[in-house]
Amino acid sequence: MLGRAKMKFSRRHIHRMALGAGALPFITATAWGQNYPTHPIRLIVGFPAGSGPDIVGRIVAQAAGEKLGQSVVVENRPGAGSNLATADVAHAPPDGYMLMLLTTANVINATLYQNLSYDLLRDIVPVASIDNEPFVFEVTPSFPAKTLPEFIAYAKANPGKVTMASAGVGSAPHIFGEMFQRMAGVQLTHVPFRGNPLPDVISGQVDFFIGPVQSALEFVRSGKLRALAMTTTTRFSGLPDVPVVAEFVPGYEASGWLGIGAPKGTPADVVDRLNKAVNETLVDPAVKARLNSLGDTVAPMTSADFGLLMKSDVEKWAKVIQSANIKLEQ
Repeated sequence: MLGRAKMKFSRRHIHRMALGAGALPFITATAWGQNYPTHPIRLIVGFPAGSGPDIVGRIVAQAAGEKLGQSVVVENRPGAGSNLATADVAHAPPDGYMLMLLTTANVINATLYQNLSYDLLRDIVPVASIDNEPFVFEVTPSFPAKTLPEFIAYAKANPGKVTMASAGVGSAPHIFGEMFQRMAGVQLTHVPFRGNPLPDVISGQVDFFIGPVQSALEFVRSGKLRALAMTTTTRFSGLPDVPVVAEFVPGYEASGWLGIGAPKGTPADVVDRLNKAVNETLVDPAVKARLNSLGDTVAPMTSADFGLLMKSDVEKWAKVIQSANIKLEQ
């Protein structure tokens, strides 16, 4: 009896030890998430200092750092349309201390580039949406069309003669313009630039450009550019008299956006902590006002909803890239 009792005790003891050991990873991860962050976080930006994404990234990094109780340090790693920065984050330890400033370029690049060392939707965890960035159809003031319907009519009457500037093959302005051509039934001549095309649009060297409202606002208000339409589904408060493309081309929508991602495997409670900090930052009146002054509209979301946006846009722009047969020069 004594031997059997001892045997039962030993089995119970072993069973309890096994249950306790199984719970350890959960307890450890939970404790880690509760303590996070314990040191500064790096936010990798795949564009140069002073660029639009960099400015937004720094505004959010500073304010979110205050919510988290640790500084969020912006590091610029430009190159290959932000692919170099994205690869660095995709292959980083999933501990929540290296994050990525995601942009519309990332969802375009997922199809545009054939040999990426990462898969955006598989290797980057959506953390938080930051804002939406409207783009604007803008022409040189000497262009004969003063409205978007007039522009479409002129382009149809002069196929291939209207020149469309972009920030390079596969850039958002190029992709947005290709979708417009197909949906509006017009043929434009693409003129890719390595740098900023606005000076050549203002001077009339190129007719037309679809660019971020952030960079166009001053020129539109001063009369150096004429705004024909916004790419968003609703009008932009900074240019309330400018209609949206969808009023004349039903179904057209081509917004830019910014958000934050982390390496695959980042603990869910760390993602939740970051998401909460960013969303709290975006409802801060001072932060909201600063982003609005740039032409951006804050867009707080759950990490799950941001992931759905990323997936939807990868699919959306893949169709445009494939139908237009857009390929990068090798």
